[in-house]
Amino acid sequence: MPQTPAKKKAAKSPAKKSPSKKRTGAAELPKRKPARRDLDPERVESILKILRDTYPIAECALVHASPWQLLVATILSAQCTDVRVNMVTPKLFATYPTPQAMANAPIESIEEIIRTTGFYHNKAKSIQGAGRVISEQFHNKVPQTMGELLTVPGAARKTANVVLGVAYGKAEGVVVDTHVFRLARRLGLTRSETPQKVEQDLMKVIPRDRWIQLSHELIHHGRQICDARKPKCAACPLETLCHAPDKTWES
Repeated sequence: MPQTPAKKKAAKSPAKKSPSKKRTGAAELPKRKPARRDLDPERVESILKILRDTYPIAECALVHASPWQLLVATILSAQCTDVRVNMVTPKLFATYPTPQAMANAPIESIEEIIRTTGFYHNKAKSIQGAGRVISEQFHNKVPQTMGELLTVPGAARKTANVVLGVAYGKAEGVVVDTHVFRLARRLGLTRSETPQKVEQDLMKVIPRDRWIQLSHELIHHGRQICDARKPKCAACPLETLCHAPDKTWES
């Protein structure tokens, strides 16, 4: 029986050589966009000027007639709107008008008056404790230094900055509430993620004589234009200076 000839294996075609890249002295790096100079002094000054011109009479929205009333109102404003606080404080101050009166008030009575501001158990303890410390240690006068204010129950740094800036005109820091925190980050004035660090960053790039008023302006802008969820970028006077990733409109 004749043998069938063995099949020859197909010769492999030579692999195609990819074109060789020219060697350079250093490895090629991907091109990067030029870094934005968010903290350029001219840009910061432009932001400050626009805010000043847009909100020339911006002021603290908490209604008060004394440093004591401002301190209490600011403590109550935590996690609560200024509008709601202003609805509560007239009765509170009429009932307990002085630090001494607040210190001696029945805690249940204070709680009932401030209930609608939220967290009323803790807030009642704070303002009663503030009344006690101010009446006993500071002769019924709200202290005028950061160090002393921080010893008052309920007065953390933000509250102390409000009292010092609004009641006494002393710029010891920058008030960083939820609006200031959001807008400072959107405008690229800081990348920090805590109010304390945001304040430190702002104090480095904002002139001291603008610390007090800037907070009022940013708060007004945050309420009227730069909303947390749907910022009105088309109506924003800072739009051309803003590079926030969540902008809703860009010129």
